[in-house]
Amino acid sequence: EQPIFSTRAHVFQIDPNTKKNWVPTSKHAVTVSYFYDSTRNVYRIISLDGSKAIINSTITPNMTFTKTSQKFGQWADSRANTVYGLGFSSEHHLSKFAEKFQEFKEAARIAKEKSHEKMELTSTPSQESAGGDIQSPLTPESINGTDDERTMPEVTQNSEPRAEPTQNALPFTHSSTISKHWEAELAALKGNNAKLTAALLESTANVKQWKQQLAAYQEEAERLHKRVTELECVSSQANAVHTHKTELNQTIQELEATLKKKEEEIEGLKQEIENARELQAQRDSLTQKLQEVEIRNKDLEGQLSDLEQRLEKSQNEQEAFRNNLKTLLEILDGKIFELTELRDNLAKLIECS
Repeated sequence: EQPIFSTRAHVFQIDPNTKKNWVPTSKHAVTVSYFYDSTRNVYRIISLDGSKAIINSTITPNMTFTKTSQKFGQWADSRANTVYGLGFSSEHHLSKFAEKFQEFKEAARIAKEKSHEKMELTSTPSQESAGGDIQSPLTPESINGTDDERTMPEVTQNSEPRAEPTQNALPFTHSSTISKHWEAELAALKGNNAKLTAALLESTANVKQWKQQLAAYQEEAERLHKRVTELECVSSQANAVHTHKTELNQTIQELEATLKKKEEEIEGLKQEIENARELQAQRDSLTQKLQEVEIRNKDLEGQLSDLEQRLEKSQNEQEAFRNNLKTLLEILDGKIFELTELRDNLAKLIECS
């Protein structure tokens, strides 16, 4: 088997007890690959976490890969009696994996149809020839018989030209040998017929089991759709928080602009006071104006105090937000460092192996 397509994703399996929750089978993103087995003509999905196989799923025509979100997909494996889930880093990787799944599923369907055609050819009943001899079909490679059973049709074919001579043309001993060949061929056909009957009964039992599993998977899909709806509601709430944050930032900018204007006004008033002190000769005429300016200054100082309180409150909120963001960034840096260290360790392990 050789890998024909590979990608990286986080691997999950459905909880076998609850059939509702996802259980992560890998602590980090691992390589998930499609393999093709040319001897069995089957496609498989395989993923390894170290030396442990966390996915070993054979693709069958009745499998379906479902995208449950922009970066998550799943499929059910009735042979493994589980549901696999993959979380990708982007929607593009998910779409590419889904396309390959559909492509190899179609290839598995075609291979299965060809196998059924071969089995139908082997199940065709034998017919009598015009001379009264039994004509048996060749046994295809799809029938699991013994080596003697596989080589028997060739011996029969080589005997056919001598099985239809004119009357009294062959000696009795030669006819007896041909009869033994036909008896052995008939026994082989009976054995193959018994095997096909057993395989049919087993397929019927598997179909019933698959129908039951399909009903369970449909119920699980409905639960997952409800979970997706809940997650979408949470996402909308996050969008509302982001909108509120944007509005707060705009308010802070407006307050800063207003504060700047007030500071400019205060600077102008101070300049006027300095000019008034320099013009002591005109003090008597400007006394009334100075009183008015002082009253106005008090009003502005009250407004400024109010604005400073509001600004301080906004700055505190902004500082708290920055602290939270800084904490998140530190946590993220730690996770990235751990992932980098883990990746280096894995690379070293791969090189050592």
